[in-house]
Parts: sequence; structure tokens; C-alpha cells
Amino acid sequence: MLSNSTIELDRAHLVHSVASWRGHEKAGVRLLSSAKGATVTDAEGRELLDGFAGLWCVNAGYGQEHIIEAATRQLRELPYATGYFGLGSEPAAQLAARLADHAPGDLNHVYFTLGGSDAVDSTVRFARYYWHSKDQPQRDQFISVMNGYHGSSTVGAGLTALPAFHAGFGVPLDWQHKISSHYAYRNPVGSDPAAIIAASVAELRAKIEAIGPERVAAFYVEPIQGSGGVLVPPAGWVAALHAVCKEHGILFVADEVITGFGRTGPMFACTEEGIVPDMMTTAKGLTSGYVPMGAVFLSQHVYDTIADGAGAAAVGHGQTYSAHPVSAAVGLAVLDLYEGGLLENGVKMGARLLAGLESLSDHPLVGEVRGRGMLAAVELVTDKANKTPLPAAAAPSSRIFDRAWQNGLVIRAFAQGVLGYAPPLCCTEAEIDQIVARTRLTLDQTLADPDVRAAMA
Repeated sequence: MLSNSTIELDRAHLVHSVASWRGHEKAGVRLLSSAKGATVTDAEGRELLDGFAGLWCVNAGYGQEHIIEAATRQLRELPYATGYFGLGSEPAAQLAARLADHAPGDLNHVYFTLGGSDAVDSTVRFARYYWHSKDQPQRDQFISVMNGYHGSSTVGAGLTALPAFHAGFGVPLDWQHKISSHYAYRNPVGSDPAAIIAASVAELRAKIEAIGPERVAAFYVEPIQGSGGVLVPPAGWVAALHAVCKEHGILFVADEVITGFGRTGPMFACTEEGIVPDMMTTAKGLTSGYVPMGAVFLSQHVYDTIADGAGAAAVGHGQTYSAHPVSAAVGLAVLDLYEGGLLENGVKMGARLLAGLESLSDHPLVGEVRGRGMLAAVELVTDKANKTPLPAAAAPSSRIFDRAWQNGLVIRAFAQGVLGYAPPLCCTEAEIDQIVARTRLTLDQTLADPDVRAAMA
């Protein structure tokens, strides 16, 4: 009765993220009641392997006592401290320092946010302030990449390049521009890495020239595009575009909200490309999803330019919950786990995950397996030679998710027929193997669907 009552309360009052509101009223909610390690349990007692770490975020796994104890202790000692008026807290200062130690290059300064979307918004404000401080206020144009995701706030949704986040919202704004994704599996220039890099470099140069080099403020990119379908660029792609930005004096913003904190292997994916961005956004794995928190890392020159531009005046950007002491205490505890062996386990289990998913390549529906570390995707097709996507009638975003759920697996099922994986870094070999086995079962069941069979005929 309690479960049914909660479902009705949810149906009547709770607005869910990225959902059909009428559809949710009709279908109701799937309630999760508890979780431990890489396993979540729903209100009916069904246990499921969480192959998506909540929403790419529970990197440390559920129920980590070290994290829980840190949060509890901080709640008792100091549950809140504002960052206004020159006030602060010990956990926030310590976390900023430890993060700066881990960050690439001279990303020495950290501004804390509530999550990824407002971290992206903060970078837009910082970039504008930066250029005003350099007496170049005309630099007010921003470029991002198709299939990219940079949050769903009013500004971030325009930098995001996914139709669902634009429809009905009046974005992108006229100062937000896009270049094509690297998307190797479906790139018009083919899958050759050198050709993809050359095409992207040429397109970015052309876009900058069309806008006017003196007008472009910043370029935004994810080291791996997450919500666009886990699109992995060729090695050297990020570095090549970074070089173009440096050539034109354009700020390079790396969005590591998904890729940060061991998701691709190292603490930050930028290090794999050997670049130091001008700003970097993080969230998700920062607190392993236990409490809300995001962060913007500022390079020394960006920080100094803004600080010098403001002089004795306040930089008018802030939030009530920025540098929240409980979130910071959780972030410190999560860092302890990353430094204590969790990143190494993630590397080992990521290799096992990719090998396991690649073993599915012989399945009639599998067009491509791609990924890096504990971040992977399987793209489904009905014709491998022609890379024909699943038909819309197959409703992959709902039907495959539902089927995987019934098979005891939580994954991301994208509308275009891509299955996304981002398991907790704490997974065991047996859990990784079960994720793969349950995926194969889900694929076999999908292959038997009449509309899928008809599309393959």
C-alpha cells in the first residue's frame, strides 16, 4: 500500500526530468527503494545491476560507508556555511586544494556550483567577464559541437546540440553556433581518424572565420560526447581543436561533467589528450551523486584576468549553495576512494566491459561497440552494411529500457537505438560479466520483435 500510495503522489505532484509529462501521468514511476555497490533494488524487491551509475554519476557505487560517515559528521558539525561576506568552511577549502592538485596544468582555481548545468552557465559568465576585462567586449559568440550536451539551463541548453533540449524553448540563442560532431560511425568523411580530424579542424576554422575571429569568446567540447550517444573522438581530435582555439586566442572549455573522476580511466579525460583547457566543468562523479555539487576549474590566466579586471570590486557571480560544506565533505571522502584504488579498479573493469561488449559484435543487431574506460555504447542497426538504424516503431528508448529492466539491468537506451553504459567503478568481474550477459539477452529479445524482424527483411 505504501508503494502504491507513493506512486500516486509522484504521479499527481512530481515533475520528472526530460519526460513526457502526460506520458508519465499515464505510466507512473518506477520506485527505487535501496542500493548497495552496483545493485539497486526497486519497491517490488527486484534487484538490478545499475549499468549506468544512476545518471553517469555514482562512480563510487552505492552505500559507501566512508562517504556516508563524512556527510553525517559534517551535518552535525556545520551543516551550512555561505561563501558570501568572505566566509567559508574547511571542507570547501580543502576540496578546492585537492582538486587543483589533480587537475591538468594550471587549473588552480575552483568555483563550486550545484551541478553540471550551472557550472556551464558559470563558464559563460566568466568568459564574458574575461573578455570585458581584456577590453574586448565584442567577443560574445560561442561555439559548441553537434550531438554535444552542456546542460539544460536556459543558456546551457543552447550550447547543447540535441533537438529535445531545443524544441519549445527558443534555443539555441543567436550567439550560439555549432560545428559537426566527430561521430566516426556515421561521419560523412568516413571512419579514418586523420580524415575526421582534418574535417573538424577545417570546419572550426571556417566557423571562426564566418563569425569573425575577433568575435569568438569560447569553444565548448566534451572529451567524449555522452548524451549524444557516447561518441568517442579519434585520438588527437581534442588536441587538434584545442590548437585551433589557441591560435585564435579563443577560450577552450572542456566539459568533463560526465568524463571526469575516473569515468574514462584517469581522474580527468583531458590528460589523455595532453591538453590544459582554459576552463573545465565537472559534477556527477565529484560527489558520486550522493549530494549535489559541480565545479568550474579556472586556469591561472583566466582567474588573473578576471581578478585584475574587477580590482577592488566584487565579481557579481554567486549562489547560495556554492561550496556547501556537506557537499564538500562528501567530495573529499569520494576523492579518498578514488585515490585509494577505485580508479585502478575502474580501469580494469572498463577493459573487461569493453571486451565483453565487443564480444556482442557478432549479434545481428550490433552495428558498433565503442567506448573508453567505464563509458561505453552499443549502436544497434537492422542492416550492418548500410548502418540502418532501428525503425521508429521499435521505440528503442522505451522498449529496450523496459526489457533490460525486466532482465535485471539498468542501462541508457537512446532514441536512436544506442545503448549506453557507465557502471560504478566499484564493479566486480562477475558484475561486469552479468551486465554483458543481460545485454545479450535483451538484444535477443529485441531481435524477435516483429517490427525489428520486418525492418531486417
